[in-house]
Amino acid sequence: MATTVADTVLVVDDEPIVREIVCRYLVNDGFATLEADDGPSALTALGTTTPAIVVLDVMLPGLDGLEVCRRIRSQADVPIILLTARSGESDRIVGLELGADDYVTKPFSPRELVARIHAVLRRTRGARQADVLTHGSLTINQTTREVHDGDRDVALTAREFDLLWFMAAHPRHVFTRDQLMDRVWGHLPAVDTGTVTVHVRRLREKLESDPGNPAHIETVWGVGYRFVP
Repeated sequence: MATTVADTVLVVDDEPIVREIVCRYLVNDGFATLEADDGPSALTALGTTTPAIVVLDVMLPGLDGLEVCRRIRSQADVPIILLTARSGESDRIVGLELGADDYVTKPFSPRELVARIHAVLRRTRGARQADVLTHGSLTINQTTREVHDGDRDVALTAREFDLLWFMAAHPRHVFTRDQLMDRVWGHLPAVDTGTVTVHVRRLREKLESDPGNPAHIETVWGVGYRFVP
């Protein structure tokens, strides 16, 4: 079984100078680092050690970063930040659909990357540890599966609760409909992404004071949805 190294970052990039600079900044910030120069090496490393987070270049030779991301996500819940020289929306959407937690466009500031790593770790670790999420007047209890908005009880179906919990556990993270389908529904064969749209609408009707101008569950046009505390 793979061992877990809580504060280790796996840096996957085929450019030695990029790995050197990123690792230097990470070490100076108190992280330990592992390096891989291609996809197979990264997957081999993940077979023996589960790092706190993976920094993964998209444009790897042979097995590209998107395929590596897909394989990691199918086997583990380790956070992933993609490095990409591509700034197009389609590449960003593909990365999100495959389960990446964030992306950084090259060229980038190493200090910004370190800050992004800290932000993703805070978000994902908080989501895993919390049984009760509180955002303003909204309280979501995973143990009792109850939702309260101030003094008001909010009655949700099982799937509505699962969708709300998942999004609220990752505040401000943008999820595509396909990604929500995968994480909440598990891609049931009889269910399509229109079901996500319907459940988002129902959540807004139950949670938002003005469902047509939602304060919590926002649409990010061309991508998907995000929960705003």
